[in-house]
Amino acid sequence: MATADRLVRDAAGRGAELILLPEKWVVLGSADELRAGAQDLDGPALTWASAVARELGIDLVAGSLTLREDDRERLVNASVHVGPDGELKALYRKLHMFDVEEVDGVRYRESDAEEPGDEVVLTRTADGVEVGMSVCYDLRFPELYRALASRGARILTVPSAFTLATTRDHWEVLLRARAIEDQAFVLAANQIGEHGHGMRSGGRSVIVDPWGVVLATAPDGECAIVADLDLGLLADVRRRIPSLANRRAPELYA
Repeated sequence: MATADRLVRDAAGRGAELILLPEKWVVLGSADELRAGAQDLDGPALTWASAVARELGIDLVAGSLTLREDDRERLVNASVHVGPDGELKALYRKLHMFDVEEVDGVRYRESDAEEPGDEVVLTRTADGVEVGMSVCYDLRFPELYRALASRGARILTVPSAFTLATTRDHWEVLLRARAIEDQAFVLAANQIGEHGHGMRSGGRSVIVDPWGVVLATAPDGECAIVADLDLGLLADVRRRIPSLANRRAPELYA
């Protein structure tokens, strides 16, 4: 939380108005560690997020957190948007569980501790810009981002803890594809470093424009990256190549 506070203040000091943290920035580890570190909506992480967003006057998408909810047996991996007034604007529960056989020699079973959400979530910044929410492994499911774009998303957020191997080979390719095909800005904050139990994340956080151009990339270390999002460029891209408008009736793809 101290690192998050320092980097959020750094970004805001450089003019950032919308700030994104990575996935599970409070705790990332085994199923038992996630259960031990899970918080409630009124826990210390979101209490801090609310206070710092209000103090700095920013929209803060507080990455994702492992949350406890009274009506669920398992935890949820949830991304939370807090507005400049410090109020909760949106909560997105990760739709796709990262259950894979082996990456970097590690077997991942996110569903051992968590359960998926069942809702596509669009939120808006204080100045009315539509933001589509997602988390990490969701990036491999383009239908989610098309659903967000069809609802009006102009910015897509991807807080992540992508593994080292998939960061190196898949991360930027997938992010640029989502930006190009949905003609939206993509903000992708990725954890970096060792998490224990053989888990490693690859960093390389990026900001991508609707043409697929990478506007900013993080070096291999903890930091904040900042870029200007030109909404006029977005409108121009959608006008010149109207692929969203030219899409055939969704039932054809069923």
